[in-house]
Amino acid sequence: MFERLLDKSVIPTREELIEYCGLNKERFIKLNSFLTEKMGTEESIRFPYGNHYGWCITHRIKKKLICDLFAEDGAFNLMMRLSNKEFDLVYEELHPSAKECVDNKYPCSDGGWIHFRILNDDDLSDATLLLGRKLSH
Repeated sequence: MFERLLDKSVIPTREELIEYCGLNKERFIKLNSFLTEKMGTEESIRFPYGNHYGWCITHRIKKKLICDLFAEDGAFNLMMRLSNKEFDLVYEELHPSAKECVDNKYPCSDGGWIHFRILNDDDLSDATLLLGRKLSH
């Protein structure tokens, strides 16, 4: 469950990434649209970070990485970095699954990376909140 597209030799289309998310494809579309239409990010399809991460849609503003949305079988995973201060500003508003991701972030400098699997509307709401915090600077 939640397998990713790991064949580096087959570049998926945007539509194939969306379809792969299955029951969560509408949430994938909503979050992707939030990033491009409301936050002004540019998207690209890429295979970053090695063979276990798989294909994703990467969002950037100019050269600044905002996040990666990894398509998974029946879901998708938001990978992003925030500072500890940014996490603290939204932490109390998050639902338990997002708080768990923040609590278990991969430390980096003054913050860390989270890998947040989106499975329901609460997760989508929290992802939007976290991304909104990142993009408010």
